[in-house]
Amino acid sequence: MSLQRASGVLLHPTSLPSRHGIGDLGKTAYDFLEFLHSSGQKYWQILPLGPTGYEHSPYIMNFSTFAGNPLLISLEKLLEQGLLEPQDLAPLMPTATTLPHQVEYDRVIAHKTPCLEKAAHRFFQKFPPGVHHDYERFCYSQPWLEDFALFMALVEKNPALPWNQWEPGLARRNPATLAAAREQLADRIAYHKFTQFVFFDQWRHLRQYASDRGIRIIGDISIYVCYNSADVWANPELFQLDPETLASAYIAGVPPDYFSATGQLWGNPVYNWEKLQETGFAWWIERFRATLNYADLVRIDHFRGFEAYWRVPASETTAINGEWIKAPGEAFFEKLRESLGHLPVLAEDLGLITPEVEELRDRFDFPGMKILQFAFGDEDGTNPYLPHNYPRNAVVYPGTHDNDTAMGWWQSLDEPARVRVSHYLGYDRPEEVQTIHWDLIRVALASIADLAIIPLQDLLGLDSQGRMNDPSINEGNWRWRYPSGHVLGADISQRLQHLTHLYRR
Repeated sequence: MSLQRASGVLLHPTSLPSRHGIGDLGKTAYDFLEFLHSSGQKYWQILPLGPTGYEHSPYIMNFSTFAGNPLLISLEKLLEQGLLEPQDLAPLMPTATTLPHQVEYDRVIAHKTPCLEKAAHRFFQKFPPGVHHDYERFCYSQPWLEDFALFMALVEKNPALPWNQWEPGLARRNPATLAAAREQLADRIAYHKFTQFVFFDQWRHLRQYASDRGIRIIGDISIYVCYNSADVWANPELFQLDPETLASAYIAGVPPDYFSATGQLWGNPVYNWEKLQETGFAWWIERFRATLNYADLVRIDHFRGFEAYWRVPASETTAINGEWIKAPGEAFFEKLRESLGHLPVLAEDLGLITPEVEELRDRFDFPGMKILQFAFGDEDGTNPYLPHNYPRNAVVYPGTHDNDTAMGWWQSLDEPARVRVSHYLGYDRPEEVQTIHWDLIRVALASIADLAIIPLQDLLGLDSQGRMNDPSINEGNWRWRYPSGHVLGADISQRLQHLTHLYRR
């Protein structure tokens, strides 16, 4: 894929400020787009937008890979539509235990859900079935929606049980049992359809606002889906499950690597690629099609899994005792290109990358990723993450959502590494480095890579407290947010705009 030389900012919408404890698709999202526009940026990169469950990872704990996260719905927008009253919009106030710059998901859910339920009730009072044509059209045009809405209603009815432990008729999708459940849970099914309609309507307006300002959205597809999701429940034949229990027979992860000595055990079920190939990869094609309905480009997380994936028996407690299994990546991307035409794909090709993975990436001309924090482990100058070794067809980051912030990374380095970094940046000694975050931003923007993406935390110069995710730990991730719009002041915007212009991005 050919990219024009440009740059952008990485920020998940949950990290935006708001009065309700979590970022949303309201005013501060539009303010952020104005910041990008005034700073000369052409891209806004986000993480997956799906509804999250345990620990709220947008990558491995989504209830659906097609749905949107209702917690991102702007309550103020619902007020403008007459679906809420001013008294419904009381802010979520901090408590004595509230951590600054953190999403408190349990409190946010308890705060926002009643407001969304009120809005749904008023919507269906105002618009009986068949009256609101945009809503009816949305429901008709989303083939995943019926299963998702029923699944969420069943999750609410069975909050402590994964779907394979529901009554057998539901777990194995007996048509009569499903029909009875739809009738019994009709109100909750309608509620979940409403929140999806509102989410995608709000996102559509926000994306149009971005497009009007020359800003494109980089979406994200996590290669795997959560076991306890509508995706697996509705399509069990597409995953490697135990036929007796319907539990995962194997789970996904990666072997020991930079992030963890025991590897990463993600817990997601792995695909039955033979069955997927028999169907012409229909489910995957629809997944890409759905993502490109709300994004202009798609970053594929764990791209190497399309060439070979690390499969671990479900009984294991670490990822060490797994095995590499070949995947039909070439056949899949050929079919995807045949179905969609041009593939606006960015490949997350980090970790243990083999020549076969590189060949798959390059066969389809997908830009790979270059991480500056990975560049300074040796002194011979051959590290592929050093900017002088980049190809043009690449995306450079100081770090991603899985890395520490630039400041936190710098503070964690030992002295020899600090010396290597400072010398590469043009300093005689580490003590001369005063703003490492701006040094890395400058190097990224100056590099030959076609696209440079800067995490917002690095623009703000935050230390490790601004980290979004630490892959070596399971708890407490995905919570960072910045507190108010004033931190994105004219000084940061002007400095970023100056560097963007200087390096012709």
